[in-house]
Amino acid sequence: MKTINLRLILKVLGVLILIESIFLLLMVFVPLYYGENDARYFLISSLISAIVGGVFFLLGKNAAPHMGKREGAIIVTMVWIIFALFGMLPYWLSGAIPAFTDAFFETISGFTTTGASILKDVESLSHGMLFWRSFTHFVGGIGIIVLSIAVLPFFGISGNQLFSAEYSGPKKDKLHAKISDTVKRLAFIYLMLTLAESILLAVGGMNLFDAVCQSFSTIATGGFSTKNSSIAHWNSPFIQYVIAVFMLLSGINFAMYYFGIKRKFSKIKENEELRYYLIVFGIAVLITIVSLFDFSKEFSVASLENSFRNGFFTVASLMTTTGFGTVDYLNWQPFIVLLLLFVMIIGGSAGSTSGGLKVVRVVIAAKSCFYQFKRIIHPNAVIPVRYNKSLVQNDIVANVLIFILLYFIIVLLGSMILALTGFSLREAVGSVVSCTSGVGAGFSIAGPFGNYAEISLFSKWFLSFIMLVGRLELFTVLLLFTRAFWKN
Repeated sequence: MKTINLRLILKVLGVLILIESIFLLLMVFVPLYYGENDARYFLISSLISAIVGGVFFLLGKNAAPHMGKREGAIIVTMVWIIFALFGMLPYWLSGAIPAFTDAFFETISGFTTTGASILKDVESLSHGMLFWRSFTHFVGGIGIIVLSIAVLPFFGISGNQLFSAEYSGPKKDKLHAKISDTVKRLAFIYLMLTLAESILLAVGGMNLFDAVCQSFSTIATGGFSTKNSSIAHWNSPFIQYVIAVFMLLSGINFAMYYFGIKRKFSKIKENEELRYYLIVFGIAVLITIVSLFDFSKEFSVASLENSFRNGFFTVASLMTTTGFGTVDYLNWQPFIVLLLLFVMIIGGSAGSTSGGLKVVRVVIAAKSCFYQFKRIIHPNAVIPVRYNKSLVQNDIVANVLIFILLYFIIVLLGSMILALTGFSLREAVGSVVSCTSGVGAGFSIAGPFGNYAEISLFSKWFLSFIMLVGRLELFTVLLLFTRAFWKN
């Protein structure tokens, strides 16, 4: 095995940090527009990022262009940490979030689109800080690496290994032979969904600033809101329905939208993941609505609509791992709370911005288990696993089963570690599942309107690590902790 190309790693990280410095520089215009004094903090943060990014780039200037899987894994893992370190500077320098640990937690939660927060009073932040907070979702949702793949070729660097390291799912829908063209198509769809939601929210009565910020969080399935009471702040059925529908849309593989634009409807119709995603969602919503409706009272359309809206919104929020809230679902029946935990773990579709196990993995694992029973009954029969009418290779099935096993091992060990720090069992399991799946909202301590402000420093750093592991789908980060990875 070849030596790790350290110079190339520095060069790519330098380019990515320079990209973040541009994002920070653009944020200067928000406080200037609103007449606030935060512009200098974004300017200083941008300058620091630009200097460090420039130094990194110069150190790797003459690097060999070859990028292997090891370089890809290191870059993909490091860039999320580095983006969080530089992205936290405006919060920390301005005193908006004075504690270093809290500022880092809030920022990595933003970039990983987890949406877990340490802020008790979100509305006390300035427009500039609120916009940056939501913008970290926007950048993290499309994927920092995916965003950069369109830029790296200008520096003679291929982004194929970065794309593979960031998206480790069992199946990647390539919309074009070139990765960079695939990324451009996905980015276009991402932007169009964000724009469409922003317009609809503004039409529904939300001011433009809040509409854009909420749209950033929705399409990225992040969950940061500009209000303390999340979406419940807007007591508007129209606004809640718009956000609920766009959360549901954001949990769908973005390739499906491209196929729709190209009128390749057969590909959409044959997609098993989309079918099961909608089936699971529909069943969960139906069960929730029935449990919420009060049959002891006289029937009214208003009561039924309220139950439908709360059930639809909450299931959409948790299954797509967004984490927005309109009601405190922790007060619902225990069975429904467990059902919500179940959909949190499943998550949305591969190729979407949502987290969780992903529906495609659950489908392949379920089929594998079912066919194994058949093989036991008919030992001489050849019964392969098929997905979208195609044969699923044994190594992919093994990868899926190992991923699911590893997910629950992380939840188990993570919950035990948090329990040692003083979390109750419910809080520990809910927090680890929430951060691994990228939901943000958990149970008890961090419910739909709660936060992680009062947990220990160790717990904040530990959950930050869990967010990173979950965002990069386990393997990429954990691979760095194996001896074989570092051996030449």
